[in-house]
Amino acid sequence: MSNRVEWIKRPVLVHSARTAVVALASLLAARLFRLPEAYWAPITTLMITQSSLGEAFSVSSQRFVGTLIGAVVGAIVASYFGLHVLVFASCVFIMGPLCAAVHLDRSAYRFGGVTLAIVLLVPRAGQAWQIAFHRFAEVSIGIVVALILAWVWPEREVPSPENSPKHS
Repeated sequence: MSNRVEWIKRPVLVHSARTAVVALASLLAARLFRLPEAYWAPITTLMITQSSLGEAFSVSSQRFVGTLIGAVVGAIVASYFGLHVLVFASCVFIMGPLCAAVHLDRSAYRFGGVTLAIVLLVPRAGQAWQIAFHRFAEVSIGIVVALILAWVWPEREVPSPENSPKHS
């Protein structure tokens, strides 16, 4: 077995197990709350799982607030204007300066935009506020589960192949 395969074998298995456990936990938590689109929780968890608690917290707080803004804007706009493409595009634009005004980064803007798009563009029978709340709850569960994982089962730094000791 080459040095590269030896170096990568165990970290890949641990990372894969860690990722599978957190994705499953997130999905089960969202199902426990009977959220209609529980799949958004593990999708969010998979998107924000980071190597350290500090990184995960920083990313998560931005995405949490961005999702909240997207859900609120989406609910308000859907309640008053319905589904119109120009309204949607205007809201996507407005969310950029809005996120910047409250000192959020592009990660928050992206998550807010995704939430806005889901609330405004995916046809559903429910009330806009209910749809927005469900989306926010699904993403929040995903974020919380990712943070718990980063705290309980932190991912260890793996030396790069260039920095690892050479075997003769």
